[in-house]
Amino acid sequence: MPWTLLLIAGLLEVCWAIGLKYTEGFTRLVPSVLTIAAMVASVVLLAMAMKSLPVGTSYAVWVGIGAVGTAAIGILVLGETATAMKLGGIAMIAGGIILLKVSG
Repeated sequence: MPWTLLLIAGLLEVCWAIGLKYTEGFTRLVPSVLTIAAMVASVVLLAMAMKSLPVGTSYAVWVGIGAVGTAAIGILVLGETATAMKLGGIAMIAGGIILLKVSG
């Protein structure tokens, strides 16, 4: 269950990271409220997962899911460039997440 909570927390991190783009500096009400709600929910779920997972592993996986997911959405949805170096970096982060998961 803690790994599921951590996965959901990471996906919510992607939501709030992308949401920040649409808040326009927190000047738009609905995107701002949704982004802040995703931030709070993400951190709460991270804290719940940390009850039984190591802090270093939890935080690194949470940030990694957020980084990979946000970069992927940037490329696939927002039209950001997909250079070989960027894709290689994303692959290395994803590999690190997998190694952290299988190591305990």
